Amino acid sequence: MQTILGANGIIGEELARELRKNYTEQIKLVGRNPQKVHPEDLLFKADLLDPENVISALENTKIAYLTVGLPYDSEIWLRDWVIVMQNVIAACKKNRCKLVYFDNTYAYPQNSKIQIEETPLTSEGKKGRGKKMAAEILLKAIANREIEAVICRAPEFYGPDKTKGLTNSLIFENLKNGKEPKIFLKDNVLRTLIFTPDASKAMALIGNTADAYSQTWHLPCDDHRLTYKQFIAEIGHQLGREVKYKVLPWIVLKIGSFFDKNLKETQELLPRYAIDNIFESSKFKTRFPDFVVTTYLEGIKIIIKDYSIK
Repeated sequence: MQTILGANGIIGEELARELRKNYTEQIKLVGRNPQKVHPEDLLFKADLLDPENVISALENTKIAYLTVGLPYDSEIWLRDWVIVMQNVIAACKKNRCKLVYFDNTYAYPQNSKIQIEETPLTSEGKKGRGKKMAAEILLKAIANREIEAVICRAPEFYGPDKTKGLTNSLIFENLKNGKEPKIFLKDNVLRTLIFTPDASKAMALIGNTADAYSQTWHLPCDDHRLTYKQFIAEIGHQLGREVKYKVLPWIVLKIGSFFDKNLKETQELLPRYAIDNIFESSKFKTRFPDFVVTTYLEGIKIIIKDYSIK
């Protein structure tokens, strides 16, 4: 049995499809209100903040994947990520199962240094600190050989279907709704984005590779990074028309944060939109040379079709 904790986000759904396609037919989906991805999926309702719920959820599990997304609120992240991680580790120990933790880059420093697996977790923002504490708890459990686990880390998402992230919401969703795309701060700095189906496929591969454990892995991204100016130019090229967009400066975003809760919660991440963001995934590509990474050009094409953008 392979179990997905937090199964109904885009990563969890894509992961369920990939596991069934290539690894196992015994899949359990866990969440507050889990929904089947495949008719034969097992469902288990659980609150990951309840330790007994998590223990029960992981019964008969060989590999657990932690892909849950908490509400986008700094105080919740600072408080609850530690609790979730402690509960999941305890449940994995109790059920003697492996753990694959899907993490993001919030805990990394907000500078232009190339991000590698050894990049220190030094973010000073509340969300970053919440993710740092969770990662450090897991790293300690791995070092002490309490459980067999692995960390899979990904940068900002872009992708089809229910993918969430600033690139999807500010660019593709605006285009879908006939609105002008928006960019935060600068359009001439390099961005590293991960195509969500790639993230899930890579995580399933790592989780089912015995020698990948007790490590941190950066999930694979296209190395031919684009600026948002180039990204939107490619969208226009594929649509056969010019796509005009607006760059939102610091002052506009700051003022907007007083009236928009989501924008307020995004303030912590703004520095990375003013600099090159280089997330390096060569370790994965060296270990798994046959893995095919979706290029930005291919990813844009898939999203345009999925969103029915004209």
